[in-house]
Amino acid sequence: MERTFYSDTPRQVLDTLDTDPDQGLSQGEGARRLAGYGENKLEKAKPPGLFRQVLAQLRDPMILVLLAAAALSFFAGGGQDWLDTAIILLIVVFNTVISVSQEDNARKALEALEKLAAPRARVLREGVERRLESTHLVPGDILLLEAGDYVPADGRILWAAGLQTDESAMTGESLPVHKRAGDGLPPDTPLAERKNMVIGGTVVTGGRAKVVVTATGMQTEMGKIAGLLLRQGQGETPLQRKMKEVSRVLSLVCVGVCAVMFGVGMLQHRDILDMFLTAVALAVAAIPEGLPAIVTIVLAVGVGRMARRNAIIKRLPAVETLGCASVICSDKTGTLTKNQMTVLEVWTPAPALRDRALTLGTLCGDAQEGPGGYIGDPTETAIAQAAAQAGLEKAALERDMPRRGEAPFDSVRKRMATCHALPNGEALVAVKGAPEAVLARCTHLLGAQGPRPLTDGDRRR
Repeated sequence: MERTFYSDTPRQVLDTLDTDPDQGLSQGEGARRLAGYGENKLEKAKPPGLFRQVLAQLRDPMILVLLAAAALSFFAGGGQDWLDTAIILLIVVFNTVISVSQEDNARKALEALEKLAAPRARVLREGVERRLESTHLVPGDILLLEAGDYVPADGRILWAAGLQTDESAMTGESLPVHKRAGDGLPPDTPLAERKNMVIGGTVVTGGRAKVVVTATGMQTEMGKIAGLLLRQGQGETPLQRKMKEVSRVLSLVCVGVCAVMFGVGMLQHRDILDMFLTAVALAVAAIPEGLPAIVTIVLAVGVGRMARRNAIIKRLPAVETLGCASVICSDKTGTLTKNQMTVLEVWTPAPALRDRALTLGTLCGDAQEGPGGYIGDPTETAIAQAAAQAGLEKAALERDMPRRGEAPFDSVRKRMATCHALPNGEALVAVKGAPEAVLARCTHLLGAQGPRPLTDGDRRR
């Protein structure tokens, strides 16, 4: 029976998975579980071998007609006139080589892209935050999530601050889902209402959270869907359906004409063998041997043009399917980025206030220092990196002014606020966000001569 982690309390989930929320798993335990559970990735259909690829091409209806034509041509010539047969077979070989080669190159390119785009996850291992390849996640890992992160596995939320996820790929709901930690839900709670769980394959749109991984790979909700898809065969493209219809009609017409010619010859009392050879020759002449080669060449040219536009086509006939599209809707910018930002300029009313601005920006952020620099939201890591270059290390600032509370950024408030304890016992509230959202709530401006009332002109400037 499948375990419903969403109906258990957080303590029960942690006990079941034998993990610690503050330490996570040890490296050795993580390796042991990885060997037992397998890698955190979805299974794919095993790519066909060379023999099966060739066989698939030869099963094409038009190719079968050509092979039949080659056999008839060879038989009609009594095995002596083999030129027509050789030409037809050469066309078949040419068509097969191009198709198999293109599909093999496309598969290798896609595999290379998947390795290049493999996401990494922030996890706690032995109490230390680490960047781990998402394929190495195992049940029991403590996962750290924040806005913009890809959720690499199913998990139960242990702690959350303003967490929202986009689950449209799973539930069809376009609006972000508000998530929270809490006690268990009823066992019959549907997937779309499991507010204390995150689903692998979704995206964090706001807030932060600490999650314990409950399922990886094919055991995730996304994996269950992938398992259903694996049992579905590939459908035919419009071009393949048209070619099959042409082959069927052509075959029927050839057979019909040959039968009529043979029948007429018999009524005229002609030699049976001569009439049979005449009918076979007529059939061979009626078959357009160059059609498959022409279609393959045209498709290959289309694949080449798409490749120059950085698009990978897995199967040749798919080029024609794209040509059937009249409208393509996309919400992407078409821009590839490194997901990194850099502070180029800091503007303050007085140069002496630059360090204060960087200090507040760093405190009011969730960027964390990792092995290769700061990790987290690109904007926050850029601010923390700029502060570090000015001699203001985030770890030192937080030791002097530890965080005591926070109000996460969201699309409605358009700002984030954190509260910090000062050494003198007072509290400091640091706020960052959209200029219009922050300035609308400011009353004074801190300048070189101290604070003064903030005017509308100051706001515009």
